[in-house]
Formats: sequence, C-alpha cells, structure tokens
Amino acid sequence: MDRIAIIGGHALNGEIPISGAKNSAIKLMAAALLTDAPVRLTNMPRLADTRFLARLLRRLGAEVTETDGPEGPETLLHTPEIVSAFASYDLVRQMRASFNVLGPLIAREGHAKVSLPGGCSIGARPVDLHLKALEALGAHIDLNEGYVYAQAPRGLIGAHIRFPFVSVGATEHTLMAAVLAKGETVIENAACEPEIVDLAECLIAMGAKIEGAGTPTLHVQGVGKLNGATHAVTPDRIEAGTFAVAAAMAGGKVRLTHMRPAHISALLDKLRASGVSATVGETTVDIHRGPDRLQATPITTDPYPGFATDLQAQFMALMTLAEGESVIRETVFENRFMHAPELARLGAEIEVHGGEARVRGVEGLKGAPVMATDLRASVSLVIAGLAARGETVVHRVYHLDRGFERLEAKLSACGAEIRRLKGEEDAA
Repeated sequence: MDRIAIIGGHALNGEIPISGAKNSAIKLMAAALLTDAPVRLTNMPRLADTRFLARLLRRLGAEVTETDGPEGPETLLHTPEIVSAFASYDLVRQMRASFNVLGPLIAREGHAKVSLPGGCSIGARPVDLHLKALEALGAHIDLNEGYVYAQAPRGLIGAHIRFPFVSVGATEHTLMAAVLAKGETVIENAACEPEIVDLAECLIAMGAKIEGAGTPTLHVQGVGKLNGATHAVTPDRIEAGTFAVAAAMAGGKVRLTHMRPAHISALLDKLRASGVSATVGETTVDIHRGPDRLQATPITTDPYPGFATDLQAQFMALMTLAEGESVIRETVFENRFMHAPELARLGAEIEVHGGEARVRGVEGLKGAPVMATDLRASVSLVIAGLAARGETVVHRVYHLDRGFERLEAKLSACGAEIRRLKGEEDAA
C-alpha cells in the first residue's frame, strides 16, 4: 500500500494550477445517464473516484472515453441505451456518490436497483432525504437486503419538495431526477454550493429548464428528453483551499491559478485573520506568509457560503502552529475530527469534545508516522508534515488519490520535499 513521505521545513514558492472539481465531476458523469446523446466534460480531474464511477457507468451501458483535449483532460460519456439498471454493492461501496445513479436511472428507465452506500468514516450520512425526494416525485421505493428497488413505470411527476436541512447530495440527486419529471418541481432549502450551480448549468446545456441554481429555491420544469452537451467542470474549490492552507503552513509565496477565488472567500477571510496575506485576482489567489507567527483563529463549518467542512481538517493543521487557542466547531458532519489524534502524533495539542475541537498552538511539530482516516483528513497530515521537523510518513494514501490530482507533483514543483513510497517494500 502506498505511503507519502515528507521532509518538513521547506517554504513553498511558485504556481499551482487547480484541477476540475471532484465533487462536481462525479455528479456530472452520473447526469450523462439522462440522455442517449454524447456528453463531453472538459477540465476533468483524473482521480480514483472518477475511475470508480466510470467503471459503474460502463456496467450500466455508458461508453466512457478519456482524452487530452486542447484545453486539458476531457471525458466523453455516451449512453445510447441503458443495458442494466442494476448498481451492485461491490461498485457502489467504493464511492458513496455513485449512489446518485439511482435518480437518473429511474428518470430515464422507470426502474432501478441500486445498493445502499453503507456507512462512512465521517458519520452516518443517511440517504433518507434522497429517497423521500424520489418518492415525492412518484417513485415507489422498497428497501431489501441493502438494496433500493425503485419503480416509476409511468415516469416521474413534478412535486414540491422542502428539505428539513441543507443537503448537497440530496439537492443534486433530486435535481437530476426532476429534469425529466412531468410538470414542475420546486425544491426548497436547497444547497447553494458551486457544485450545484455547475450541475444545473450542465443540465441546462443539455436542454433542462432550471431556475434558481445557487439560491435556496430551485424551480425545475420537466422536459421529455435531454440532448448532449459540452461542459467545463468548475475548478475545485476544495483543492484550491487546501493548497492555500499548505502555502500558509509551509511559508513562502504561492500563486493558485485556474480557480474561482469567490468560491473560497470564507477560507481566505480566516487566513487573513490568522496573519496570512491573500491577494485575489480574477482567476488567481496569491498566498504569502511572512516570518511572523500565525494567530489563533476560530472557525465554524457551515453550508456554502460558510466555511466548508471539507477544509476543516486542513485549517486545524494550520492552527496547530498558531499562537493561542483556536476553537473549531464542526456543524455539518459528526465524527469528523478523526485527524486530531494523528496530528497529536506530530506534537499538536488538541482536545475534542463532541462537535468542538480546541487547538492550542505549539512552537513546532515533529515528523512521525501517521495514518489517514479519510480524504480530507489525509491531506491535513500532509500539510502538517510540510512544517514538521524531520520526516512525516502518511499511510493509507489511497484516500488522497480519491480527491487530489498529482498532489506530490504540484507541491514538489513549489519546493516541497515530498515523495511517494510504492508498496510494502519501502516500509523501512
């Protein structure tokens, strides 16, 4: 199993290009099931998660072709017919978001059998909202032996749906199903994340009628058929935020390019409060941390446009070196402080009580072997390793490969001493 080794103490200087958003790309790939015409996605990230989903889509009947276009990586998806409406546990368990093929399959075929995604290392994250929304649209849902059996032989019907709390996944799933439902669907208390807007823009390019993307209320007028389209995946705001924190942790000057600064404004505000310079351009952000010590800065995670839960672990790593005590409150997912004990192995002082963590900054961290527990936690350990004295070895980096494209190469190009250790033979 691969590991990543980092020798800390090297400032980062240079440019880091931001890839297409993982959280958007995988939903756009699922949306391609809604039409029998080709869908071309540009600015596509090449990740373990997109490979997992491509494997599932091929089983369902999609032709998935990856190429390098004039503007970077592209993926062409073409599903002239659904050859199977069955998504097995063996495929769905590898990536939770693959559950979102359920809505497109019901909308297009009128039936589907899809495995429940199961548990998750950052909390239960049940799919109740997804299923209730599909039922509201007219689908008959049965649960049996870990599978969802869904039927809507006469097609889905528009409905008024109000979520009891904001859910990105449920909003995306409902949106994909509603575009082919008869009549109008209104989705209230919808998520406003940039990935929702990106999905809506792609669906509109395919012929869907959607209003209100990026606001808490979506209006969808169902259409009888969608066509193909070409769509550029929005830049990955979580990758951009991660590299911004990495630059702040290591020190130096880094320019993030090919991004949308407004998507990480909540993080940039907190970085500035901690003493980091963040200068915003049209598609760039310059991060500069001088010699002064960071200042403790509290954060509370919230749905967009609040502080992203997917950047909480990274910011916690940064606060381990800040002067004073930082209070970090997690309100989006339970059990999302699993990185705290691993940061403590590097010398961090962190106390966790339920959904709150108190981080008392220390003068320095010291390298040690650590274990990744999930995608965002794993990169927080890499960030900490950039500033730790000596060598940090991060185990279970397959989590990283799910969401970060060419992580080591991008950091190395800016001066980090980081390398991948292949296989068990490198354990020594």
